[in-house]
Amino acid sequence: MTQRKGIILAGGSGTRLYPITMGLSKQLLPIYDKPMVYYPLSVLMLAGIREMAVITTPQDQAQFQRLLGDGSQWGLELTYIAQPEPEGLAQAYILAKDFLAGAPSAMVLGDNIFFGHGLPEILAAADAQTTGGTVFGYRVADPERYGVVDFAPDGTVRQIVEKPKVAPSRYAVTGLYFLDGTAPERAAKVEKSERGELEITTLLEMYLADGKLSVQQMGRGYAWLDTGTHGSLLDAGNFVRTLSERQGQQIGSPDEIAYQRGWIDADALRARAEIFGKNQYGEYLLRLLG
Repeated sequence: MTQRKGIILAGGSGTRLYPITMGLSKQLLPIYDKPMVYYPLSVLMLAGIREMAVITTPQDQAQFQRLLGDGSQWGLELTYIAQPEPEGLAQAYILAKDFLAGAPSAMVLGDNIFFGHGLPEILAAADAQTTGGTVFGYRVADPERYGVVDFAPDGTVRQIVEKPKVAPSRYAVTGLYFLDGTAPERAAKVEKSERGELEITTLLEMYLADGKLSVQQMGRGYAWLDTGTHGSLLDAGNFVRTLSERQGQQIGSPDEIAYQRGWIDADALRARAEIFGKNQYGEYLLRLLG
């Protein structure tokens, strides 16, 4: 089986967060004690993915490279791809075609945070699907802001509706997509919507029309945070802080995940901890060594 590759879509202009994103990429903003991009990165790591492409704007790429490097500090291999103009989520598969080289992929949006005790298990289940695609449905109070799943009475998926005025359900499609190796080919056939974007919903509808799309519902035990507004950005930081201080455990730590999975050894983790020696994150990493 071809090893699944990861895509972190961290492009876009971030205009909804102006003025704080006028000089800094949204995905580099802090979510409590870590940069935002650490959280989607950690999701792909929890899925067992070690080869990833980070898609950024040309002007922000150097900042991401300075932050993440080549990924070797976590046992990863990172590739950087520039997104000249933000033209919709489906564009990511066109830009990443050469990187994927026919491999299946897991794409996560750079401003999405996922949390839940069973997260590695549901990611593993999605990864096991070698053909077609899997997306995750999450119940929200304001489905009109998202792509929404329309379920038939028997629970099967009829369609996915982008930002509906009248939502067919309260289950939004999260920013995490497990698709097979045909995704770039399918994305190339997507036509721009009235918004002038290559909609991810249209791409998913192609899979659905072929009977190759499954929607896995995330239940009450999971949290999905979309940090696209000032309020949700603050909420995400408070959420991470509350859980971290209450439980004494980190959320979205690539260092911890890499060590637990055996991708880096104790000496490498200790070296990382020394970089953060003056704060609680560094102390936390040292505690992992016993």
